[in-house]
Amino acid sequence: MANTTGTGEAAARLGMKTPPVVSQQAWEAAREALLVKEKATLRAKDALAAERRRMPWVEVDKAYAFEGPDGKVSLLDVFQGRRQLIVYRAFFEPGVFGWPEHACRGCSLGADQVSNLAHLNARDTTLAYASRAPQDDIARLKRSMGWEMPWYTLTDSFDKDFGVDEWHGHNVFIRDGDRIFRTYFINSRGDESMGTVWSYLDATPLGRQEAWEDSPEGYPQTPTYQWWNWHDNYEAAPDKKWAEVSAAGEAAFRDKD
Repeated sequence: MANTTGTGEAAARLGMKTPPVVSQQAWEAAREALLVKEKATLRAKDALAAERRRMPWVEVDKAYAFEGPDGKVSLLDVFQGRRQLIVYRAFFEPGVFGWPEHACRGCSLGADQVSNLAHLNARDTTLAYASRAPQDDIARLKRSMGWEMPWYTLTDSFDKDFGVDEWHGHNVFIRDGDRIFRTYFINSRGDESMGTVWSYLDATPLGRQEAWEDSPEGYPQTPTYQWWNWHDNYEAAPDKKWAEVSAAGEAAFRDKD
């Protein structure tokens, strides 16, 4: 039951109804009870990601064009040679609040959350941003805000065709040679939680590509943890000691998770 009188002076300062203050033993019991629900939610999210990996694909048969730092590029070029691509439509253009000094506040908060791209790239996945602003403005914005993701200028109906002409969102693609397929789309609520390596990979058709995942037959999978690396060390050969440590951790903790 919530503490209706608060917790003394601290509660009075907070000006809100706070939970009760209890013993360490009671706190541990409350945490264990909540942990049961948290683990059930975690496993439900894993099952949802497994279902997402089985979503049907739709082929992209239109030739989209973007402007990049070095000129005109195709959607295939935006993959940067990798197999998977996530494109976030950010609002940075005339008419958007903050222009020309800033992009949309929400899109900017999302950009601040983007984790080091080396980890995504190690899973054969590219993240790219796209806006209507010219490249000179995009380059200036990235410098001033300290952002490093590739960021392209929209030049055609890509945003309208993929549901991001009026609101932000992440479109997910995979390629088979030169053929491109749209596999998933995240917008509205849920889009705000993107930014971590795991949120991105869980949205992709290949997932995290780890052995514990429920994926269709033939999907790429490697031992859990063992591909993890320092972001500046992925070019080096896999470290045998880390493989031993990670394998031991996997054996000890997988059933508990």
